[in-house]
Amino acid sequence: MSSNGSMEGQLPWHGPLCIAWRQDLEGAVFHLANCFLLLGFMGGSGVYGCFYLLGFLGTGYLCCVLWGWFGACGLDIVLWSVLLAAACVLQLAHLVYRLREDTLPEELELLYKTLCLPLQVPLPAYKEIVRCCEEQVLTLATEQTYAVEGETPIDRLSLLLSGRVRVSQDGQFLHYIFPYQFMDSPEWESLRPSEEGVFQVTLTAETECSYISWPRKNLHLLLTKERYISRLFSVLLGYDISEKLYALNDKLFAKFGLRFDIRLPSLYHVLGPAAPDARPESEKDDEEVRGPAASPPQALHTSVQQTPPSSPPPLVTSSPAPPPWVRMSRPDSGVLASRTPLRSYSEVMSRGQAPLAPTQTPEL
Repeated sequence: MSSNGSMEGQLPWHGPLCIAWRQDLEGAVFHLANCFLLLGFMGGSGVYGCFYLLGFLGTGYLCCVLWGWFGACGLDIVLWSVLLAAACVLQLAHLVYRLREDTLPEELELLYKTLCLPLQVPLPAYKEIVRCCEEQVLTLATEQTYAVEGETPIDRLSLLLSGRVRVSQDGQFLHYIFPYQFMDSPEWESLRPSEEGVFQVTLTAETECSYISWPRKNLHLLLTKERYISRLFSVLLGYDISEKLYALNDKLFAKFGLRFDIRLPSLYHVLGPAAPDARPESEKDDEEVRGPAASPPQALHTSVQQTPPSSPPPLVTSSPAPPPWVRMSRPDSGVLASRTPLRSYSEVMSRGQAPLAPTQTPEL
């Protein structure tokens, strides 16, 4: 019985009771350590929450080391506090290393927030796209050419980050390229992966520009391997090409006052310089109609003198012709294709200028 009583007295929950509580309190370092630990355990989630949590816990454990060394004078307290403080410091160092490894340049970070984040593109997929262009941001000086018509090969795909680029052909301005638009999307879509070609337009930087560029072969390999990235580029390129077509259509509307069908195979023959007679087409057509009707009064008068009078013909009521300065209603694509484009096309071909694209354009 005595042995059983001694064993029960040695159990953890039957330890020696406190005979008397200490009258003096621990030093200020002990209480400071517990305050830091309390603040640390109140940290939240996320990257900043981890920084907050590990920072306060590490500081609290360092205070525990000082308290165990100078106040409690316990080796076990010092060793455990040093171990816990070292774990917090190592975790902080690993977190900082991961953040620096995943950090993108400022231009690429802004590109993700502007172009990809609204489309809910995952960050790992965006990093794969950026890694394909080696995370390099290239620059163009003012009036420096990115591509020359008929000389520069189509071996890359570029996206403008800042500045403005002018697109022209045979010295004739076509449209502008603004930030976050592809610089050579039509050329990219016009060729298959196994084909080669050269630019049909000249791209010149009007201001200092910055852009990123993907090599053609590397990007084709990435699109073949990653199906999600391939669909993403298909959407972005299709939207970019449609924006360029609408820009050309707006230029035609400013020149002729008419909206053309953007599905026409080529619009360059109506983008050429205006003829010396730069009046609207409606005025020219009205003059052509009124010219023959106004010229034969003398012949009609002589014929009346030679022939006997006859009964007057019945009057035909017709609606009055609209004045030449009134804008006509928007015609359909068939009327546009049979009037203005054909006339301008004959004028351009007489000057020896080639159209922007062949009559049979490749499928996009």
